Amino acid sequence: MFKLKLFAFIALGVILNSCKEDENALKKLFSIENASIKPILKLEENIDLVLQNKENKTIDSVVYYINEKRVGSVMGNEKLSFALKNQKLGNQTIKAIVYFEGKNIDITSGFSIYASNEPKILNYTIVNTYPHDINAYTQGFEFYNGTLLESTGQYKESTLRKTDYKTGKVIEQIKLEDNYFGEGITVLKDKIYQLTWKEKTGYIYDAKKFKLEKTFSFETEGWGITNDGEKLYMSDGSEKIYFLDPITLKVVDYISVYTAGSKIDSINEMEWVNGKIWANVYQKDVIAIINPKTGAVENVINCADLKTKVTQHPEIDYFNGIAYNQSTKTYFVTGKNWDKTFEIKLSN
Repeated sequence: MFKLKLFAFIALGVILNSCKEDENALKKLFSIENASIKPILKLEENIDLVLQNKENKTIDSVVYYINEKRVGSVMGNEKLSFALKNQKLGNQTIKAIVYFEGKNIDITSGFSIYASNEPKILNYTIVNTYPHDINAYTQGFEFYNGTLLESTGQYKESTLRKTDYKTGKVIEQIKLEDNYFGEGITVLKDKIYQLTWKEKTGYIYDAKKFKLEKTFSFETEGWGITNDGEKLYMSDGSEKIYFLDPITLKVVDYISVYTAGSKIDSINEMEWVNGKIWANVYQKDVIAIINPKTGAVENVINCADLKTKVTQHPEIDYFNGIAYNQSTKTYFVTGKNWDKTFEIKLSN
């Protein structure tokens, strides 16, 4: 009996390997390659979806998908032209299901879409300089009813704070448990949402009472978070910004952040300003202004000079923290363990 079962097991393995080899052989018959499908493309371009039929097989029809969404089908091996204007930036996967001579096989290929234009550089002027807690490892920065809210990081030191931005003094704070690393914050409909880094846990507070209401979970690391008045936007340290349903707190969509020349990862603290996402980029002294519909970086602000204006000490860290003051129409920015907050405005 044992020998019979062993034989059956071996035979099954041979059959499965043979099927795999047959499938691989079929995949080699076709490819999705032509001059229009370059490794890097722009939204204003079109691509031609057509197969290279390497052994002149009789093709009945082909169904094409991009990122698992069906975009069209053709009889035989006719060309299907596809405009990229409505696609997201980032990596794209083409799949063709080829029906030929009583068989069918899936063929895949890929390309990336970058932003159409390089970002424009914006300049700023410093309006005011205020004290900031030099021990605050700033992760989130946002105004609520004239009070500056701040989330700080580091294990055993993470907090959510209400601060007087003019003096830098902490008015009230909630300390996170020692095994949680505080990250970005945002306020949506009188609720404060605070992320944690690797713990995959978020906190929701009553903003008026400054009291924890409940927690929620997510599947990635937590870095920055903002909102457009309706939905939440969350970053995880990659090039992606995820859209969260504010009721279920589940991911419903995402964008990928790109310039005309590269992918921009390490998207960190974020702020929603006049329909755009203003974002810190970890370990960079810049603010990237991102189109939330496409992920294209439209503008960049170089803030490297600000770090030279704060006290230099062993614990000083990267530029991080953007808070838009709706009443003054100015921006408050700082960094991790910086002793100053700068109020800035855009200039020509």
